[in-house]
Amino acid sequence: MTRRAVVIGATGQIGRAAVGALARDGWEVTAVSRGGGRDEDWPGEVRVARADREDGTALAAAVGDGCEVLVDMVAYGAAHARQLTGLADRVGSAVVISSVSVYEDDKGRNFDTQDEPDGFPEYPVGITEDQRTVQPRERSYSTRKAALERELLGAGERLPTTLLRAGAIHGPHCRTPRELWFVKRNLDGRTRRVLAYGGRSRFHPASVHNIAELIRLAAARPGTRVLNAVDPDAPTVAEIARAIDAVMGVEREDVLVDGPPPADTVGGTPWSVPVPIVCDMGAAERELGYRAVVRYAGTLPETVAWIERQLAGRDWREAYPKMAQSYGDLFDYAAEDAWFTA
Repeated sequence: MTRRAVVIGATGQIGRAAVGALARDGWEVTAVSRGGGRDEDWPGEVRVARADREDGTALAAAVGDGCEVLVDMVAYGAAHARQLTGLADRVGSAVVISSVSVYEDDKGRNFDTQDEPDGFPEYPVGITEDQRTVQPRERSYSTRKAALERELLGAGERLPTTLLRAGAIHGPHCRTPRELWFVKRNLDGRTRRVLAYGGRSRFHPASVHNIAELIRLAAARPGTRVLNAVDPDAPTVAEIARAIDAVMGVEREDVLVDGPPPADTVGGTPWSVPVPIVCDMGAAERELGYRAVVRYAGTLPETVAWIERQLAGRDWREAYPKMAQSYGDLFDYAAEDAWFTA
């Protein structure tokens, strides 16, 4: 019997991989995006539909008479959750992307407090899904994801939903690739780089391919659950740097600084955190029979190649405007050189 899947946000970073994984697994997939585009790697039988995520009428039209699973890559907040539960009479189950940023530590510290004095959370190494989370609000990315989760989990059997708490997502089509910090420095011929926290920072990566595998498995096994979605490896920032060097065929010197970045634009990378953020994948393995399909280092060649293509002939801020907005000046070489000189 044909199983139908509708994927919202299909031409985004995770959506492209998820549509392909579901289609190859025998699902009849409708790929929904604002532009109604098609990825060149999708099987030909994938259908495309144009709809804005905020337009409930357009989304309902994309779902049509119904589907066995509705996959949502771009849902935020309680309003989007209610939009999904409003389709429950036509949807068998849902798989929705959330984030590890919903977690907070036992002192109430979380991603939103990290810039406050002593505000960075200290999680156990191997965060499980029962770790406490931030209060649901419409205030920030993290609190909106928490509100999304609460609303969907409250639907229960009316709309069984698997929520996937993704880590530091990586892969082609990423609008904020953390690997950019290393790739551009290598392309610019920078022979030394400063790494804060002794290069030991660990922020658990999550490949789009592993997330797509979790989506594929959850679609076939409906249920109401929350699962972490990260890679089997959580390399340190220094290990990531060396792995990218190997892909690009260069050798660079890491200057390791204990403690925080020594200056505003020196030593801090998008991976740099003072304490580890490492998640446990045991629940996904037990509930879905999940096994990772890729490891971080093995995906780097396609990630690096994608970044290089985006940078070709363009200023990095033009290629990655959201990255510039989120992180500021990532390539203040003058400040780095001044620090080295001092």
